[in-house]
Formats: sequence, C-alpha cells, structure tokens
Amino acid sequence: MSGRPGLHRIRSSRPENIGKNTLRMIANICLTVFVIAALVVTIIAATYEPDDPPFNSPTNITTSLTSTSNSTVQSDNIVVRTGEDLLAANQTALATLISVADAAETNGTSTDETSSSVCEFDPNEPLDCRDPEVFQSMMQKAIERFKDIHFNRFGKPTPGPEGNTCDMAWRFRPKQGKATGFNKDYRRFVINRSENCTVSVVSIGEYHSGVNARKKKKKNKNQIPGYEPASGMQDQGGFSLPAAGEIVNDSLPVVESEKEFIRRRYLIYVGGGDRCKSMKHYLWSFLCALGEARYLKRTLVMDMTLCLSSIYTSSNLDEEGKDFRFYFDFEHLKQATSVLDQDQFWNYWEKWQRKDKLTLYLVEDFRVSPKQLTKVKHSLIMRKFGFVEPDNYWYRVCEGTTGSVVQRPWHLIRKSRRLMDLVAAVGSKLNWDYDSVHIVRGEKARNRDLWPNLAQDTSPNALLSTLQNKIEDGRNVYIATNEPETSFFEPLKHKYATHFLNDYKDFWGDRSEWYSDTAKLNNGAPVEFDGYMRALVDAELFLRGKKQFETFNDLTNDCKDGVNTCRTAAS
Repeated sequence: MSGRPGLHRIRSSRPENIGKNTLRMIANICLTVFVIAALVVTIIAATYEPDDPPFNSPTNITTSLTSTSNSTVQSDNIVVRTGEDLLAANQTALATLISVADAAETNGTSTDETSSSVCEFDPNEPLDCRDPEVFQSMMQKAIERFKDIHFNRFGKPTPGPEGNTCDMAWRFRPKQGKATGFNKDYRRFVINRSENCTVSVVSIGEYHSGVNARKKKKKNKNQIPGYEPASGMQDQGGFSLPAAGEIVNDSLPVVESEKEFIRRRYLIYVGGGDRCKSMKHYLWSFLCALGEARYLKRTLVMDMTLCLSSIYTSSNLDEEGKDFRFYFDFEHLKQATSVLDQDQFWNYWEKWQRKDKLTLYLVEDFRVSPKQLTKVKHSLIMRKFGFVEPDNYWYRVCEGTTGSVVQRPWHLIRKSRRLMDLVAAVGSKLNWDYDSVHIVRGEKARNRDLWPNLAQDTSPNALLSTLQNKIEDGRNVYIATNEPETSFFEPLKHKYATHFLNDYKDFWGDRSEWYSDTAKLNNGAPVEFDGYMRALVDAELFLRGKKQFETFNDLTNDCKDGVNTCRTAAS
C-alpha cells in the first residue's frame, strides 16, 4: 500500500502524460487571464467619466475661457459658444431633404389626374390652397427659386388675404457654410389657375411675408417640467435641432400649486464675483450651477437678469438689468430641465415656508462638493459666495475631481432664437448666396507694437489685392467687422457688392418684430441692440458665407493675440 503513491508519481511523469499536463496548465492560465481582463474592462467602463465638452480639462479655467486657436471668429473672446455649436455640421436629419425632383414627380402625377377629368371651376371662388396640385406647384417653385438652401420640411399651405394667394412655411438651412440647425421661413405665393385648370406660381413674396402660415403656439401653462429632457425633434445623437423663425414662447415657468412647490427640492447660488464679467465667464459659471442642480435632481433657482460687461456696451460701462432671454433660448432651457425664476421663487417661499416648515441648508465653502450634498433633505440648498476673487467665482464648485462628476449641460444653452431669426432674415435678403470676410481693426489695428502689419493688411487696397484671386468680381460679399466707419471699405464696392450688418438695421428697428418682442420682456421699455448681440449676429452671418476669409488666417501674418503668440496658439 505504501508504494502506490510513488507508483502514481512515476506514471504521471511518463513522456506520454507530460503533454496532457502541459495543455491543462496552459488552459488554466488562459482562463485566469481572460477573467482578470474582463474584470478590468468592467471596472473601467463603470468608472470612466469623459471630459466635459467642449473643453478638454474642466480644471483648466484658463484654457476653457480663452482661445488656443488663431481663428478670428470661432475663438473670438466676444461671442460665446453654445449648444448648437457642438452639433456636427452634417446633421443626420439632412437625410430627409426634399429635392426638386421629388416635387416634380408628385406634381406630374397630379397634373395627369387633373387633365383626365373634366375641368370645372368658378373663377370667382377663392383658390383651394390645400389642393395637392397647388401644394406641389408651390413646393416645386420654392425649390427652383431658392437654389442655395436645403429644404427639410414644408408646411401645409393656408389661404392668403386674396383669393389667388396662399401662404406656405418651410424649414431649411443654407447648403454651404459652417452653421448648424435649421431656420423657418413663410412666404406668400400668388397663384394663377388657367382655363384648363392647371396652376402656376406667378410670384413669391419676401422673407416672412406669408404670416398666415406661421405656426401658432398652443397655450402652455408653463408648469415646471420633470428632470428628464423634454421630447422633441432630435437627431440620432440625442440633440434636438434648433430652428429660428418659430414663434417664441419664453414666458417664465410657474408653479401650479402649493403642493407642487413643497414637493420640489431647490438649489440657488447667491453672491460671488461673476457679475459683470464676460459672457464666456458668465456661462462657464452658470452651467456649473445648472450641472450641480441636475446632479442633485433639484430645480435651479436662477436670476433672470444679467449684468452686461462694459466690453459689449456703447456706454463703455457695465449695465445691469439685461434679461437672460435677450441672449439665450429660455424656451428650450425650461422645456429641457427644471428651472425657476428667483423672484417668483422667493414669493412662493415667503408664502409657504412657515406654513409647510420648509428648510434651508446653507453652504458657504465652494470646496463642499456636490457629492457631499446628495443626502441633504432640506427644501433649499443655498450656496453663498463671498467677496474675495477668484475664490468667489461660481465655477470653483466644479473644479478638481468634481469636474468629472458634475457635467456642464452645454446642449441646454442655445443662442436666442430672436437673434438667430435676424441672421436668417439677413441671409434670406442675400438669398444665401454670398461670400464673407471677417475684418478685425479697432484697437488692434492701432497697436503696431503687438500687431505691426494689421492696419496695412486690412486697408482697402491690401484687401483688394488679397481677395482678387479668391472672390469673383461682382459677388455679394458680407463684411463682418468692428470698424465703426463702413465707408472705410468704399473702394471694395467697385469690385464687389459689399454688405454690412448696419445695412439691415430695420430688422431690429422700432418697427420690427424683434423690437416689440424684446420690449415686452423689458416691461415695455425699448431694448438696445447692444455690442454682444451685434457681434453674435455678425459672426453667425460670417459662418454662413459660401467662402469665408478670416483676418488672422487669411488676410495678415500677424498673430491674433499679438507678436510671437501664433505658435503658442497652435499648440
């Protein structure tokens, strides 16, 4: 019996058994490696947090708020990037574009059916704008007339004021340029019906002339929505596509009942040194607050008034009392997340706080992370900021490790649709068939120490020389510039049809829709078309040009930020 173990070891070590043991050992090792690898991948997938778009590092505030590109417009410190700028230029929704062939094919079918039937109509009766033949003729004529835009969707025609007129709306975007999103136009069509019942479009009116086709907003009680983004037209990436030209419903949300108010939990930021800073600084801090509110599943109580920095004002002074809705799309924001105006909130709070024993949790140190507040049950969390800069900036809350936890919801902030409608109005006046040049002069042109060649390179003669082989003679050229005297560019008119933003000031003048809409937001007082609005519209029109030429990339060898900064900007 004692010899059996030894005999077993001898048999196991025989040559014919060594191969089997080796294969068994290799299989065990491979299985172990596979299990460990699967475990590592699972841990990484569960804990990985991507960087906060559009910035590479949320902790690097200098990189976030300043440009690292020599591009004149995209990196301009004046105009802030918003959600629609993050959308890809080739939106997947463009797969549904309507072509003239589509309209012609359908129209041909309708004509054949009409010709095979008896033609009987009363010339005194108004035209039936919902007749498929009328609709297809209008659609085909619009596509043929406006060759420089992509049509995405046509609305149903509606009767115009005259018996032979119909109004029709459509969604579109320019075929060329770097702009994203859609615009909406609605125009009046004059239509003729011949004796054999065929219809033809005689003329198409000006931009937004077909007011009867403008979509009317349904009554909305503006109750506070839930925390999940509202549904809407979206691309496959989950971003809803912005459209200018629609009626804007950006009235303040209201709480429908006491029960609804006390059920919610709220977050508010008060004080701090962010007031009257640049728009980029404001948005960087505001989105930190909004990101924390969403992380904590709380309603953000926001101040609807801004202090506009002196860099944007004609008085060169900081100006308080500017409405958030002058610059940003509040309708989209209130539909996509839970926000409440702070004046309304404090009215509700004073009314129901004692009765319902609502409680407040005060935080006075920005280093208290959002993670530490997740278990706070108080009705209101108030972050209070002091007087010492930069520790009293709101964005300090989202620095460090918090940057990977609280994501700034960039997709919720868009440019004001009223301002974007001005862009669409000017572009439509030019039939979206123009080239664009962005010319920086002003203080930089006068500072020859930092920009030694800029003044000369942007002079009329130098511009004519630079652009002569790049832009064809007679082309529409939109010039976006900070040069106050547009007569400075008079020599360019001999070669090009030049256009400036001020050429279209009637679009925001005292008889315009923009003027009346913004005055309503401002308690009836007129609103100035300020420097930030002007720079935004100018930049957006530049980006829609078929050919685009920028100052520091195309017109001069000087660096955007001064001598010897080009290499730094490019790195």
